[in-house]
Amino acid sequence: MDTATKEGPAPFGTLLGLAPGNVPAYSSDYASADDRELPDRHAYRSYVDGVYMGFKWQCVEFARRWMYLNKGYIFDDVAMAYEIFRLRSVRVVGENRRLPLRSFANGSKRHPEPGCLLVWDEGGEFERTGHVAIVTDVAPTYIRFAEQNVGHRVWPEGHHYAREIKATVTDTDEYWVECSFGDATILGWVLQTDDDRYAEEPEQHDPRLFNVQLRELANEGQARSSWLNMANADEAAYVAMMKGHKLTSVEADQYKYYCISETAAEELERATNELHALFMHATDYVLRDETLLEKFNIPRSLWTKIRQSWNNRRNQMITGRFDFSLSERGIKAYEYNCDSAACHMETGKVQGKWAAHFDCPVGRDPGADLHNELRDTWAKSDVDDVVHIMQDRDLEETYHALFMQEAMEEAGIKTKIIRGVAGLAWDEEGNIRDADGVRIKWVWKTWAWETALDQIRAECDDDEEKLRAYQPGERHEGPPRLVDVLLRKDVMVYEPLWTLIPSNKAILPVLWTLFPNHPYLLNSAFELSESLHATGYVVKPIAGRCGLNISIFDRDDHLLEATDGRFEHQHQMYQELFKLPNIDGYNVQLCTFTSGGTYAGACVRVDASLVINNASDNMALRIVDDDELLRGRSVG
Repeated sequence: MDTATKEGPAPFGTLLGLAPGNVPAYSSDYASADDRELPDRHAYRSYVDGVYMGFKWQCVEFARRWMYLNKGYIFDDVAMAYEIFRLRSVRVVGENRRLPLRSFANGSKRHPEPGCLLVWDEGGEFERTGHVAIVTDVAPTYIRFAEQNVGHRVWPEGHHYAREIKATVTDTDEYWVECSFGDATILGWVLQTDDDRYAEEPEQHDPRLFNVQLRELANEGQARSSWLNMANADEAAYVAMMKGHKLTSVEADQYKYYCISETAAEELERATNELHALFMHATDYVLRDETLLEKFNIPRSLWTKIRQSWNNRRNQMITGRFDFSLSERGIKAYEYNCDSAACHMETGKVQGKWAAHFDCPVGRDPGADLHNELRDTWAKSDVDDVVHIMQDRDLEETYHALFMQEAMEEAGIKTKIIRGVAGLAWDEEGNIRDADGVRIKWVWKTWAWETALDQIRAECDDDEEKLRAYQPGERHEGPPRLVDVLLRKDVMVYEPLWTLIPSNKAILPVLWTLFPNHPYLLNSAFELSESLHATGYVVKPIAGRCGLNISIFDRDDHLLEATDGRFEHQHQMYQELFKLPNIDGYNVQLCTFTSGGTYAGACVRVDASLVINNASDNMALRIVDDDELLRGRSVG
């Protein structure tokens, strides 16, 4: 039986109790957090001896802090608590060595012991995240543990644990723990030990499960008839841009689609969630180090605004897109497009309608939930007035804006679309109003922040002194411009200004420094190193977009491919060459989307070029059972 007290939640930061080793556990009732004591995002980050523990006062933070204070080691950063069950080592702080970590499934003959981690799976009470606690007492009929972020209640007097739940030892010496939440599942316990008897075997997947397959449907004339609903504004705009009812622009490819395995899809989801957390960690790190921030080539006059944007807990990111290489060589991320990411509609609507019309019988649609995930994220936002959707006048931005507008309005948010900035005006108080006189307070934009920065640089003629003194968002003679809207103090923008940092490719060398040899990252640096020479390397502008101004070199410094564009003035960084898989003449890139910081869907983009760009095609992606993928064969 759960023995936690039945009183209501204690205010955020309240001492709930002391776990063994006198490690305090605190309430994480965020609804009661005091903005005066916790004025910004960094205030919610927990450090001990300069070592990052996690967010105050979540379950993962408590588990890492308890291990560090009692054992001197910590487990690696995880995006979700349930992922701790997959970890296989801990890092001894201050020493260049690691110790083995073993996971034992609920029902194992290796019983839990005080100091081990008890891990819950995602789902039910712990939807998406799972949960972790520190075991304090183990008996044949019960197990006790200390934790944060469940109930937020002060522990009973004299207890060094938060809860006690039922346990059973079978006749064959299996130890089973009963979860007190009927809709949640306990995965088991995690121990630092050399003894691997009864431990869960590390996942060993057939490498072929990570290969992407190209398949083709029988041509029964499906492509000759319409299949997108022209009564829907977003679909009509999409058809106008594509000049027909099609997902790919190449006529010969209308019946082709790509497949990935369930195992690969699960790994992409895991990589997306974990990398989002790492990019956020690196963003905070950069914003606290002016030497690093200099490398991002952002006008110094914006630094304060970027920090304010990051520290403002209301101004959260809605969505972004990761670009991956996926093959039997592994999963590697090229970058994170946190600002003005494209392909949402292709993923969340068009590829699903393609599969229905072409009667694709294989697998499932990895974009089926994207629209609803975006709707739910908007519903959780702090928007309390009309959102002005600001877009340029091209057709791609039009259907992108309309697709997002639908998600916002389903979330109960009023919206207005503005094409360009014509018609905007100052009112007597210096606010900006649209052509109908509606004040602009909330904005979602298709423009990249770099466009606004280019306006500033042009106005200041790239003069460092002018850039340093520039006052963005101030009223001036003449009508408001894009930069005036996006950088006004009283206008809240999605994606927020701080997304300039994780979207800038200067973040990639920072990540490699913070998380060297991370399995999802590529070696990246500000200078060309011997290790990059050895693999071949890619030269990228730090603030480039759409695959522009990229040069690819092999290990002998031979130029394999280069693109031109408008970012030649940008500083550059260097990334390990890790080519996309080439299937039937196309280089194939997997993209995943986040919504509210977690995985929300996936798509595939292809190009004959080594560099995926804004003109690269989308093609349908399906997720199939592992056995189905191994039985199938790519066409071509």
